[in-house]
Amino acid sequence: MSVKEWPVTERPREKLQLQGAQFLSDAELVAVLLGSGRQGQDVVTFSRKLLHHFNGIGPLLVASREQLLECEGIGPARVNQLQVVMELSRRYLKWQLERTDGFTEPSMVKDYLISKLRHHTRELFVLLLLDSQHRLLHYEELFQGTINAAPVYPREVIKLVMKYNAAAVILAHNHPSGVAEPSQADQRVTERVKKALSLIDVSLLDHFVIGAGAPISFAERGLL
Repeated sequence: MSVKEWPVTERPREKLQLQGAQFLSDAELVAVLLGSGRQGQDVVTFSRKLLHHFNGIGPLLVASREQLLECEGIGPARVNQLQVVMELSRRYLKWQLERTDGFTEPSMVKDYLISKLRHHTRELFVLLLLDSQHRLLHYEELFQGTINAAPVYPREVIKLVMKYNAAAVILAHNHPSGVAEPSQADQRVTERVKKALSLIDVSLLDHFVIGAGAPISFAERGLL
């Protein structure tokens, strides 16, 4: 039976119009986005299998182009659809953080950093520069590669702080292995940057490590 033959209240598009997006399941939302299934499979069933393959909506949206194209029924056009959704989410979070004091809310910061870092297959070390109200001024990717292989030079951080006249800083990096537990190298880098920033009266608010599970906050761990 095709989706068109389903009861009206069970069809994703009609349900969206009648009840609103918040009442749709993950599979129904993906079904509305994709519009159609594949041969022999309705769009909702196809969406459920896609979510099962990636283990949820989050991993699906941060999946790389190559990972998506490996799935039967996903071509370049559908990859574009899924990646546009993720990019819209990133830009919305960035807009929220630029216009509000969102960086005082760890959950919002974590969501933003997950959207920026979790999908990378190489370690990426980034700097978030904030104003005196803790609004985002600038997001800077300092380097790719492990901290041990490419040390963070505090002077580079200071140069960026001065360039954007930042009042506070947040550090973040990802662990592509999936394990977010901070290493000794992570802690050493954090301490060096914190000391350097203190010389110009700029606060280091936190250092986040993004892995497969919940992000780790140095501030929450008492490591700052």
